[in-house]
Amino acid sequence: MVARVVVAAPGSGHGKTTVATGLMAALRSRGTAVSGHKVGPDFIDPSYHAMATGRPARNLDPFLQGEHRVVPLLQHGSSGADVAVVEGVMGLFDGALGTDGYASTAHVARLIDAPVVLVVDASAASRSVAALVLGFARYDPDIELAGVILNKLGSQRHEDEIRGALAPTGIPVLGALRRSDDIHAPSRHLGLVPAGEREADARELLPTLADWIAGGVDLDAVVRVARGARPLTAEPWSPGEVDSGPRAVVAAAAGEAFTFRYTETVELLAAHGVDVVDFDPLRDEALPPECAGMYFGGGFPEAHLEQLSANEPLRTAIGDAVAGGMPAVAECAGLLYLCRELDGLPMVGALDAAAHMTRRGALGYRTATAASDNLLAAEGDSARGHEFHRTVVEPRAGATAAWRWNGEPEGFASPTLHASYLHVHWAGYPEPARTFAEAVHRRAAR
Repeated sequence: MVARVVVAAPGSGHGKTTVATGLMAALRSRGTAVSGHKVGPDFIDPSYHAMATGRPARNLDPFLQGEHRVVPLLQHGSSGADVAVVEGVMGLFDGALGTDGYASTAHVARLIDAPVVLVVDASAASRSVAALVLGFARYDPDIELAGVILNKLGSQRHEDEIRGALAPTGIPVLGALRRSDDIHAPSRHLGLVPAGEREADARELLPTLADWIAGGVDLDAVVRVARGARPLTAEPWSPGEVDSGPRAVVAAAAGEAFTFRYTETVELLAAHGVDVVDFDPLRDEALPPECAGMYFGGGFPEAHLEQLSANEPLRTAIGDAVAGGMPAVAECAGLLYLCRELDGLPMVGALDAAAHMTRRGALGYRTATAASDNLLAAEGDSARGHEFHRTVVEPRAGATAAWRWNGEPEGFASPTLHASYLHVHWAGYPEPARTFAEAVHRRAAR
């Protein structure tokens, strides 16, 4: 049995990340073990979930992982927790364009058979909130709208007016939250600033956030809703039996510039006998000793350009390692870092390409095909991934590309290198973890 609740909203900007993270923190503060989950590929919101719950961040995405893996991944990620809080994405019914809501919050709620709590920004309406909520409750009969949390209320009179309008609908109000100037998370070009870039401030804010939620939300009622979810019967996902042979080490970029990797990526590598050891490209001047591979995940190197560029000893060490055939995987931020330059400042130079910021972003799901035999895939292998950035790399692809999608080559690849904008969730496509681990073990044996 996984007690679970989905926190959704009519659209972006209603405060579901704040409320979901606050619920996690408030429940944890009173002794409840909470697992946090995010619908979709986003890695920023889960960074706050991990801080609030004290557990690894988890994503649930039928496009990236396959519908049949969503429940097993929920069960795996919530193992040992009393309740799973699942934060939605965009509006409740908003999914991949042109797919009738595929990979939407509603889609995931149906897959995991979970009740939904709707967070509504009531700052610019009163009785009309009831019409909005009623519409969401009736739109899809397969979705159980178990209650609403009113956000950004202006006064008790404002709250009473909305409660009165909602009463005939029979949809319970589980929480009523006043506007608070103390609750704020800074944003920039791709959304919230990740928790890893403002860890001290975020940790200092958590108790205030937990108190704000506890003061305005009926936590007992939310837990009752979560416990009312029906039992799940699928087997939990597993990264596999842990390899009993020799261990190898992969150095993984971390710190403020590289804040993202899917938790299951590390778990899959561990099962293949590979230990992931973090290093900070902003501060460390050498790679971890005995590393036989490198992994550069997502993040915001563009926000830390000067410091990354100034760390010449590490840039040189990484460039030499790539040139010497050490297996290296780079996704998005890692791709930028391995380029010759980013916005005119020197980077690693392992790729003969230059990157720069743009005004328009690239955002969306992609279905890609491996353009060549390379470190992670065989030519013709297909995978689903996600692209999310506001930069351009020129040229877009090397002589040997990593992927092709929409008829165009993208990224850079070789038998020991894979660098691309595409984020692939390895729980959905576990073969890259195996081939990368095998290459790392071969390198370590040398």
